[in-house]
Amino acid sequence: MSAVAIIIVTVLAASSCGKAVPTLSLLVWEGYADPSFVRAFEESHKCKVVASYMGSSDELVAKLRGGSASNYDVISPSSDVAAMIATTGLAAPLDLSKLAAYPQLSPKLRDLPLVRIGDKVFGVPFMWGPNPLLYDTSAFPKPPESWGVLWDPKLKGKISVWDDLSTLYMAAQILGYDKPDPSHLYNLSDQELAAVKAKLLELKPNVRKIWATGGELTNLFQNHEIVLAMGWPLMTNQLRKLNFPIGETIPRENTTGWIDHLMITAASERKDLAHEFLEYMIEAQTQSKVTGVTGYVPANPRAAERMSAAEKASLHLDDPDQYMARIYFWQNVPRRDKYNEVWNEVKAAQ
Repeated sequence: MSAVAIIIVTVLAASSCGKAVPTLSLLVWEGYADPSFVRAFEESHKCKVVASYMGSSDELVAKLRGGSASNYDVISPSSDVAAMIATTGLAAPLDLSKLAAYPQLSPKLRDLPLVRIGDKVFGVPFMWGPNPLLYDTSAFPKPPESWGVLWDPKLKGKISVWDDLSTLYMAAQILGYDKPDPSHLYNLSDQELAAVKAKLLELKPNVRKIWATGGELTNLFQNHEIVLAMGWPLMTNQLRKLNFPIGETIPRENTTGWIDHLMITAASERKDLAHEFLEYMIEAQTQSKVTGVTGYVPANPRAAERMSAAEKASLHLDDPDQYMARIYFWQNVPRRDKYNEVWNEVKAAQ
């Protein structure tokens, strides 16, 4: 090869290596950036998607408020904090003209006021589902009927609960504070919170570990350290793929749950690419793939067209309204700091 040719090749190589690949940074729930569906977006948009995972809504808010907002382009807040993120200027208003699949989303979810301020929309509904009771079917051949089973003295050291306010809500349900109005779970008085704390302190001897990530909980089941836990359908899906004998149920008290949204941070410098990512994630084809990974219910009903009858039945897509009626979707908690104070006291107690 001539010296001139070598120089040309070297220059071209240097030029090619010098082109930075756009990076889209996510702060989302586990399961929302799986390579099985993210890779196609990376290839078609010639970019890199980098995901960090959050373990709770409070962790998300803490990172956004703690000066880390500029590190992320897209976030997936649940229904308990989505409105706060929109109203405090942490999220950017969306350009719906760039989201062709937006009209396909469930009107029931799309028209919720959570992420709407005036005529501006700050997020798109993405996935929804419950916080079910997960159980080892080798220990429980039949689904437990009540959340109260967690307090069974025979289960000392054999259960796990989530490091999240949802555990407070569950104890409040046992105490009947969701009757007659389930939204009262998110507006408990000091006296009621004291009773919830006492109830959870009674539970401590049965708790093997308070889990913070989905991986922790699946490991606890796999290692046969626990037989019961509050969890997510994601863990059920993962454990079934590993042929672990896992069951999932909503007890007679019903349960709390969430509507996850995708939002673009106000600090993002890649808002156009972020819009393209949101569009991709709410399209029916992608939604069906996300459901396949997580076991969550898609916000785009057209995703069901790509599912088998058994898959649709397992997601209750044959009658989603009846399923929704058993889920008390998370709402804004006006006294969230007080709830967290109580939960931290429960965790710290010996």
